[in-house]
Amino acid sequence: MRIAKFMAAAGVASRRKSEELIRKGMVKVNGSYVYNPATNVNPEIDQIYVSGRKIQIPDEKIYIMLNKPLDCVSTCADDKGRRTVLDYIKGIDQRIYPIGRLDFTTEGLLLLTNDGDLANKLMHPSHEVSKRYYVVVDSYVSPEEIKQLEHGVVIEGGKTAPARIKVMNAQEGRTELTIIIHEGRNRQVRHMFETIDKRVVFLKRISVGDINLGPLKKGEYRFLTKEEINYLKSIK
Repeated sequence: MRIAKFMAAAGVASRRKSEELIRKGMVKVNGSYVYNPATNVNPEIDQIYVSGRKIQIPDEKIYIMLNKPLDCVSTCADDKGRRTVLDYIKGIDQRIYPIGRLDFTTEGLLLLTNDGDLANKLMHPSHEVSKRYYVVVDSYVSPEEIKQLEHGVVIEGGKTAPARIKVMNAQEGRTELTIIIHEGRNRQVRHMFETIDKRVVFLKRISVGDINLGPLKKGEYRFLTKEEINYLKSIK
């Protein structure tokens, strides 16, 4: 197995990011640095270390859904000392990590796992996994503006893919709606509304594909069901 593929399967990073780590001299195999991402390794024999930490593909796969609260980061550690999503997960000895991210001021459904292959597949834009958000805007959003967002707007130098929007309540000082997107650009929903001079005051992810947050309370988590796991693995 190529070492970059092994690192991705072990949950270190995506294959592309793993290749960058290798080229930067952050990976050792059997005590020697390797710099070629195409280097072949045998996980049953070779000792592979990344930044001084031994890595391996976990035997037991873990799949968790967390209702991420506000004001915590979707990372395993934070150099600013902020609370991370892992602070809410108790009693798990395996190293797990988020599949994608929700920004600091966004709450809702976040999946965590130690299945590197699945995580990398779901995060790859080619699979176009849909994400549905509940959004509150601090002003009225007109039908014309909704159509504009659905057809795509330019953010960060590129036009967004078509979105699906359902307005739940619209009045002069507040609009509640749901939006479905399949891209994962940084703060995408907020930036989309900024293009029509609207400010998002509340944002919550309520589903990823066919997996729904349901009644899970903020800060609580649960293990995915077998049916949910099989669904994620079936995504092409």
